Amino acid sequence: MSKIILTGDRPTGRLHVGHYVGSLKRRVELQNSGEYDDIFIMIADAQALTDNADNPEKVRQNIIEVALDYLSCGLDPQISTLFIQSQIPELCELSFYYMNLVTVSRLQRNPTVKSEIQMRNFETSIPVGFFTYPISQAADITAFKATTVPVGEDQLPMLEQTKEIVRKFNMVYDDVLVEPDILLPDNKACLRLPGTDGKAKMSKSLNNCIYLSDSEDEVKKKIMSMFTDPNHIRVEDPGQVEGNPVFIYLDAFSKPEHFAEYLPDYQNLQELKDHYSRGGLGDVKIKKFLNNVLQEELAPIRARRKEFEKDIPAIYEILKKGSEKAEAVAAQTLADVKRAMKINYFDDMELIQAQAKKFSQE
Repeated sequence: MSKIILTGDRPTGRLHVGHYVGSLKRRVELQNSGEYDDIFIMIADAQALTDNADNPEKVRQNIIEVALDYLSCGLDPQISTLFIQSQIPELCELSFYYMNLVTVSRLQRNPTVKSEIQMRNFETSIPVGFFTYPISQAADITAFKATTVPVGEDQLPMLEQTKEIVRKFNMVYDDVLVEPDILLPDNKACLRLPGTDGKAKMSKSLNNCIYLSDSEDEVKKKIMSMFTDPNHIRVEDPGQVEGNPVFIYLDAFSKPEHFAEYLPDYQNLQELKDHYSRGGLGDVKIKKFLNNVLQEELAPIRARRKEFEKDIPAIYEILKKGSEKAEAVAAQTLADVKRAMKINYFDDMELIQAQAKKFSQE
């Protein structure tokens, strides 16, 4: 069996460092590993419209922002297929068929759906498209017969529902769909990077993000104003490391060589944590270190983005070609699904001939 990756992002804004450590960086590594036969990276605009239906321009404008972030992080259109979800009509048809395999109560129990509904204050007026998000995601994954789906921890319930749909379809109809494996970030700090304000989730709507396209000054300003330990008032006070956003970011981004370069008084992150915990280490010092670490990571990404921004029509051409390739693959899967469901009436010559024989004998 071919090894295939499907992953993507909703184009509701520029991508931030949470996206980067949670999935983007890993995607580039997987792409460059040579282990996969196909890699499909989707800009999920149709899913974004499920809770932005009254603001399609927001989604429209952010297509190019996400594409630029993809390319600047190292996703290569010669290896990975970058495409736009709404340009693949087969995904809508697959979603429609899968709806018959999922109950309303099962969707209501999905933890990710429940938390997202609460976060968006949809409790009394849930858009149907948003409510059926897990079914749409199952269509996206199965359309490309993905064997591997790199996701963050918060998406685990969604992937489990995809697996359930695959099993149900294959049991009821035929063994057509592929059950995907889930690939989580290998660095635990990357599972859920908090916002700069200490909130559990980095979110565009909360304005607590460091964006991949932020300037050097913007990154520094956001880091220096980051939430830390509110009880660490004086330098000599013992500080709390656990749950401290600055240290969580250092867990995600810092490497041993960074200490030799930017903070030679310490050999590694554990020494820095120990000093902070016993007191005598100020927040400003660790924030300056984090700034150096993050600037080193983001500088080449910013530079590549500036180059790609010089030819925007070429970016749209990449997305067009990728969407054409993706649609051809999805169309084949849809044909397999319709054949398994016995709704491929015009392609089933055996059915046509049998019916013709039946009525000729009457």
